[in-house]
Amino acid sequence: ACEKEKAECEEILAEAIPTLEAAVKALSTLSKSDIVEVKAMKKPPPGVKTTLEAVCILMGVKPKKVPNPDGKGKIDDYWEPAQKELLNDPKFLQRLVDFDKDNIPEPVIEKVKPFTARDDFTPDIIKKASVAAAGLCKWVHAMVKYEKIARVVAPKREALAKANAELAQAMEQLRAKQAELQEVLDNLQLLQNELQATMDKKEALENQVKDCATKLDRASRLIGGLGGEKSRWTQFVADLGVQLENSTGDILLSSGVIAYLGVFTGKYRADCIEEWASLLAQNSIPSTSPFSLNTTLGDPVQLRNWTINKLPNDEFSIDNAIMLYSSNRWPLMIDPQGQANRWIRNVESENGLKVVKQTQSDFVRTLENAVSFGLPVLLENVPETLDPILDPLLTKQVVDRGGAKTIQLGDNTVEYDERFRLYITTKLSNPHYSPEVCVRVNLLNFVATQEGLEDQMLGITVKRETPELEAQREQLVVEDAENKRILKETEDKILELLAASEGNILDDEVLISTLSESKKTGDAIMKQVAVAARTTIKINNTRKGYVPVAVLSSNLFFCVADLASVDPMYQFSLTWYTNLFNMAIERAEKGANLAERLTNLNDTFAAILYANVCRSLFEKDKLLFSFLLCIKILQIRGEIDPAELRFLLTGSTAVDVPRPNPAPGWMSGKTWADFVGLEDISAFGVTFVANVEGKELAFWERVYNSSNPEKEIDERFEEDLSDFQRLLLLRCVRPDKVVPAIMTFIMKKIGERFIEPPPFNLLSAYNDSSSTTPLLFVLTPGADPMSELLRLADELGMGSKLFAVSLGQGQGPIAERAVSEAVDRGGWVCLQNCHVATSWLPQLEKICEELSPELVHDDFRLWLTSMPSGDFPVSVLQNGVKITLEPPRGFRANLTGSYIAMGKDWFENGCRKPREFKKLVFGICFFHALVRERCRFGPLGWNIPYTFSVPDLRISLDQLQLFLNEYEEIPLKMLAYLAGECNYGGRVTDDKDRRALMTLLSDFYTPEILEDSYKFSPSGTYFAPPDKPKIEGYLDFIKTLPFNEPPEVFGLHENADITSAIAQTNDLLGTALSLQPRASGGEGKSWAESVMELATDIERKVPNLFDVEKAEVLYPVRFEESMNSVLTQELERFNRLLAVVKKSLADLKLAIRGLVVLSKELEEVGNALSNMLVPAMWMSASYPSLKPLGGYVTDLVARCEFLQKWIDTGKPAVYWLSGFYFIPGFLTGTRQNFARKYTIPIDLIKYTFKVMDPKEEITEGATDGAYINGLFLEGAAWNESNGTLMESRPKELFVSMPSILLIPTKVEDIKPTTAYSCPTYKTSERRGQLSTTGHSTNFVMLIDLPVSEFPAKHYIKRGCAMLCSLDT
Repeated sequence: ACEKEKAECEEILAEAIPTLEAAVKALSTLSKSDIVEVKAMKKPPPGVKTTLEAVCILMGVKPKKVPNPDGKGKIDDYWEPAQKELLNDPKFLQRLVDFDKDNIPEPVIEKVKPFTARDDFTPDIIKKASVAAAGLCKWVHAMVKYEKIARVVAPKREALAKANAELAQAMEQLRAKQAELQEVLDNLQLLQNELQATMDKKEALENQVKDCATKLDRASRLIGGLGGEKSRWTQFVADLGVQLENSTGDILLSSGVIAYLGVFTGKYRADCIEEWASLLAQNSIPSTSPFSLNTTLGDPVQLRNWTINKLPNDEFSIDNAIMLYSSNRWPLMIDPQGQANRWIRNVESENGLKVVKQTQSDFVRTLENAVSFGLPVLLENVPETLDPILDPLLTKQVVDRGGAKTIQLGDNTVEYDERFRLYITTKLSNPHYSPEVCVRVNLLNFVATQEGLEDQMLGITVKRETPELEAQREQLVVEDAENKRILKETEDKILELLAASEGNILDDEVLISTLSESKKTGDAIMKQVAVAARTTIKINNTRKGYVPVAVLSSNLFFCVADLASVDPMYQFSLTWYTNLFNMAIERAEKGANLAERLTNLNDTFAAILYANVCRSLFEKDKLLFSFLLCIKILQIRGEIDPAELRFLLTGSTAVDVPRPNPAPGWMSGKTWADFVGLEDISAFGVTFVANVEGKELAFWERVYNSSNPEKEIDERFEEDLSDFQRLLLLRCVRPDKVVPAIMTFIMKKIGERFIEPPPFNLLSAYNDSSSTTPLLFVLTPGADPMSELLRLADELGMGSKLFAVSLGQGQGPIAERAVSEAVDRGGWVCLQNCHVATSWLPQLEKICEELSPELVHDDFRLWLTSMPSGDFPVSVLQNGVKITLEPPRGFRANLTGSYIAMGKDWFENGCRKPREFKKLVFGICFFHALVRERCRFGPLGWNIPYTFSVPDLRISLDQLQLFLNEYEEIPLKMLAYLAGECNYGGRVTDDKDRRALMTLLSDFYTPEILEDSYKFSPSGTYFAPPDKPKIEGYLDFIKTLPFNEPPEVFGLHENADITSAIAQTNDLLGTALSLQPRASGGEGKSWAESVMELATDIERKVPNLFDVEKAEVLYPVRFEESMNSVLTQELERFNRLLAVVKKSLADLKLAIRGLVVLSKELEEVGNALSNMLVPAMWMSASYPSLKPLGGYVTDLVARCEFLQKWIDTGKPAVYWLSGFYFIPGFLTGTRQNFARKYTIPIDLIKYTFKVMDPKEEITEGATDGAYINGLFLEGAAWNESNGTLMESRPKELFVSMPSILLIPTKVEDIKPTTAYSCPTYKTSERRGQLSTTGHSTNFVMLIDLPVSEFPAKHYIKRGCAMLCSLDT
């Protein structure tokens, strides 16, 4: 009830409250200034006065009686009291707000009500008079309204107050009862708290029991999960401790390997690491021993993934991969076999790898896109120069622009994505990059290793022989890699959880669960491992059986790869090689057992390899390849001692011989030096050499003079020495017989088929090709492949679809269009003479690379012809089918080819003088064969090897036919001039060769050839046959000629065969030596040790530089003595040479010690010394010389001694012509002395000559001219008894000439003689650069030598000459 009444009161009051609040608000808007404004009114408006009157009544202000303006009595005036009591009160407004509205007297309200009822007493109307008055008006209305409502509420309030009093009393009683209830509740709560505490304790105990059980379970699982790992982790922790201790040294070694050793071979890396580790040990820095980059930085799981992706599984390649990913520089991989290329393609294939070449038109665009989108790029087949646009990438010139990483590529700025990776590979096997490139890239040597290749070949063999086992092994490898990955991830997670675990480890449910799952996974994996282990043992046992095949095939690959050093066209890819290996596995006979099968595999593969490689080799290199194959196979078998092999290839390596030659009459100094060199070979020793110069000297003389020295040596040493060791003896005493002996040796050791190259078979080559495989004819001058190609095209029905383009200026686009059309239609395209279009070869490479089986017609073939060229694309050479084509060799083959090439009707009916015509045709064809085959005798044949070709013969024959038909009398002189001076002579640049050519031609363009009795050679075997009506008769006659022509056919002495054979031996052994690895220097010493020892020995022997200033004082420049100037000039030249020799030796020794950089030039010096050759650096400052290193040093010392003796004792009586550096200077000086002495112009003076009697001792110099000695006669001998030339003695290749007097003579006084004008050369090479004098730089002078038995023409054909220096 109370609440209800209270609510009713509040509801009624709620009506007045808004009015009251509005009044209060109105009052609050009034300010003191507003009141002052009202107060200041002198005559207030009626509204203002009315308002204040109402306010005064409510406020209880008494009015003032004033006279009524109407004049009747007085009236109440409230204005003045209002001014005084209200408006003057500063708290007036507050009094209004605080007015007791609840207790307004009723009389007051009654007096005020009339005001509120008036129409002119509203706030709006009053506001017009005064804003302040309007607020007061609003207040008055509010008070009246409130009072009216309050009067209604008052009784209710009284009732409410009474009800509240009663309520308070009742509430007091209630509180008393509630207090009593609370006391009871408090007691109950205490009991409940005690109960809850007991229950909580019970629950806690139960939780503890449960937690204890859980922890016991987890502990059990933890022990179960980790228990098996205790020993492994204990060892792992111990290993980590060791690694931590060695970390400083290992980091240093790893950094060094990555920074410096990527480009080097495995052996050099190992040597460097060993030396670095030794330095660390000396400085007390611990490191792992032996150090392994794989162990330090390798991740087994990642390594296994790499090998699955075809990274060769050898330590060298694995280290390369680790270095590749550990370096902050982009890798540049030396990858001639394409192994790194294949691995990168596999590893990055899932990441969107982009493969480009610098030669591609979209190279830069591809690179920019890859950089922007974070794709890996493989830039392959780069040359020795890199595109400059790569520089910002190689140096990582990444800059931040606007919060994004960018890099400048050429003219474009592209956004740089951190995921971008750059891989660069080159096919070059031994590139030389500039230092600027080397420091910007991580140069890595990915050249195939024997170990890695052996593993690959073993995998191929087992896969083909037992495919199920190899598939199982590969599956096991993949599973093993996956298992290791899972275990590694689980282990890493466990260690992470253990490291992050806080408090009691048993509280970590995730850790315990992970351990439990790990245990299950580990157990499952261990079961798989156990099964795999048993399977692996079985597989490995099977694989071990095939290891001999893998060893042979991997070793033979390097024989093939080394051929690129012989000729740039001899390029073979590893892919081609493995395809050949697969072919051999298919073709090899099965065999009754594994041993027989292995023999069949090895024999078949070696034979197939030989046949396929020989097809790509020139004739001169086929025996070399057979020899290399044989040596490699015997090395695998362990049948060749390295020291013995090196001796066969180099002979004696001694700079000088410690003992004198026991038989200088027949034994050359070189032969004796080689015999002495056998002392260092264990199979011979000192005793053997002692017997050579003692009791067996007569035997060796017999061997030297024998026509079959191999038989003599075999019979004498067959039981004591091996076949190979007997070759060494033959090399010493009869080097001219070494090549046939090597052929016999090859035939005996690996079979006759390895010395019988397969014949040229173009169809076989075609069958080995495909539509995407180019076929390349590698040519020699004179070879014409088009006839063979046209014949094959006709056989295969492609004659009408063959299109040939001869490349040259402007032919590139034509060739491209032809290939494009043939690719679609299935035609053949032959691009001829690729070697002349070197600028277009990159485009050819691109064309070949874009040939894919999906886009190319099956019948399409691309044929190429090229001379050997270093610019030819390596990829085309490696992947193409190469066929070498050479002109026919031998007289029979040349004559047969010449007759087949000429038309039958042309030969039989083409001339009105048939007998003369056919005789002369045979003579010209014979001459053609002679001049071509004469090249095989080297300088004895021609000073310069010329490429006389079929067109030379063809035009000579056409001229012969024309002139015989035109002239009644045969114009032999005219024909001889055209053939000798124009057709053939037009190719001849050396005047001595031209002399020989015309002399040889005179034997055929002679009237005597028309006689049936006329013979072309003294033996009478060769002649122009009697007239035969048909061309077949001549071909039949040619077949009766010997297979091998004796030297007499060429006008040469039989010794020429020996000279040619020795040159062939030197070429074969020298080339084989250049292909040997430099790891060993022989005699069990390392390369560095042997080179250091040799350099020291040479340095000790070579004299100091001459004191030129002293010589100039002793021999000043004098008008009458030109020899003084000659001497000082010679001293200056030799000083330059000595300075180069001494500096290079000193620098090389420093480089070997590691004190200076081993530059390319110094390395070449070291390699030359190791091979007993004169370094190119020395030869660039030297006089011409063909001597080996030992002979060169001895010769240099002798020349210096000659000059020193001249300085010390004055002009020699006899000048050693060979001792001069610049011989023309001496010859000119001698003539100059004569010219000045007799005041004759020097150009009117020439030399005449007198060969002195060797018995006559010359003690004083010549009055005019000079005595010279030191010359050697080749191609003839000197008859000391009558002082004339004579035929060479058997096996006497060179004769030392007596002293010769050079007699300066006026040209007009020189009379013609029948003497032979013998050319004199500095070396046996004879050829040189053509100088401004018209002579070769090797040419010295012509010396007239008297003849008696034979005319000068005889010695011209003999190739007789004098040499200043021999080759030994």
